[in-house]
Amino acid sequence: PQYTEEEIRAAVYEASTHRTYVMAHCHTDDGARRCAEYGVRTIEHGTEILPDTAVLLAEKGVYVVPTLSTMHVISTQGEALGLPPSSLEKIKGVFEMTLTSIDNCQRAGVRLGFGSDLLGSNYHNLQGNEFAHRAEVSAPLDILKSATSVNAEILQKEGLLGCIKEGAYADLILLDFNPLDDLNSFKNAQETVVFVMKGGEVVKNIIK
Repeated sequence: PQYTEEEIRAAVYEASTHRTYVMAHCHTDDGARRCAEYGVRTIEHGTEILPDTAVLLAEKGVYVVPTLSTMHVISTQGEALGLPPSSLEKIKGVFEMTLTSIDNCQRAGVRLGFGSDLLGSNYHNLQGNEFAHRAEVSAPLDILKSATSVNAEILQKEGLLGCIKEGAYADLILLDFNPLDDLNSFKNAQETVVFVMKGGEVVKNIIK
């Protein structure tokens, strides 16, 4: 824990006066529990959420956005990234721990968002791997909902993002595969996402 209860509650209150909310960079179970108790709305990472805490998060309506991709990249490429031995040791087992955390949240009914936490253009082409990583513990339809409608809820943009309906932003993609059968194809998104519309404007079209 890096903030006191008073500091967190003050941040939550100040955010609410501006009609917004607090998201917390949070890995530990203790941190997640404190977030739920003090009014934080969304937990980023949620690496170590135990079953009892997952139940509390669900009861409080707290969202969790797991980030398996960044854990995978650091654990497999950490040495090339120049991380010191202490950091490489620290990351061991974290990917698997996050999978367990996701499972605990799913069983408790926590709303799970979708993100990768991969920063910089060097790793942009790995963003789609998050779908395959999540598939180790989640059903394809649930993962797709996390990336669309649940993320829209988190951003308070229901009806505008993550849906296809009149009045929405018309953000659409067309795939050359069935994501309910094969989430691995998101790894090659440059080729497998053949059409992209953003705000009603076509920004990519490689349909053959």
